[in-house]
Amino acid sequence: MAGATDQKSVFTRYSTLILGLFFMGLGISLITKSYLGTSPISSVPYVLCLVFPVTFGEFAFLLGVFFLLIEIIILGKGFPKIQSLQVFVGLILGFFIDLGMLIFYFVDPVFYPAKIITLLAGCVVLALGVYLEITSGTFVYPGDAVVRIIAEKAGKRFGTVKVAFDTTLCFTAGAISFFFFGTLKGLGEGTLISALIVGYIITAISALFVFFSHRRNHFQRDN
Repeated sequence: MAGATDQKSVFTRYSTLILGLFFMGLGISLITKSYLGTSPISSVPYVLCLVFPVTFGEFAFLLGVFFLLIEIIILGKGFPKIQSLQVFVGLILGFFIDLGMLIFYFVDPVFYPAKIITLLAGCVVLALGVYLEITSGTFVYPGDAVVRIIAEKAGKRFGTVKVAFDTTLCFTAGAISFFFFGTLKGLGEGTLISALIVGYIITAISALFVFFSHRRNHFQRDN
């Protein structure tokens, strides 16, 4: 009986991870479709897909592999081998990004208010995905894992390192864009807005889940 319960728990956790990655892919796609700039973590893959005949999601996967290699270099022998499975997280997220770009093929906002609405919708969906990814208690995208490792090694706050990390990605994407196009593509005010508000939306979603969880538990006790 206990074994069946454990198997159900594992199934639930990994199902939550897959669902989280699905929403993350959709959120990144929506933010990108706002034409106000993509999210910081996807800025380099998006600019590269404009340059080379490789999809947005495939470059996101390759970047995830690069981040995983950085984790291995930093931790050396201390790198938990089980965390090598992060490569599949990157693969699945890359697939969902491409799927999201297909699903939202019709999204083509022309007026600025429509672009803002699309951007904010993408931020909410992305935040929900990140929340589910984290609460699954399994694996995270290598880009988030490497930030956590750097923060621990440097003795800095996660948020501080995250800001520096995202800023570096945006500057890299900008440099690639200027090199190939002579102008800035894939980055804009939407990049900054998503970087600033997604964290707060995750906090709000977490509070909502806690609230409804408490309400459900209270209802079950009363019945």
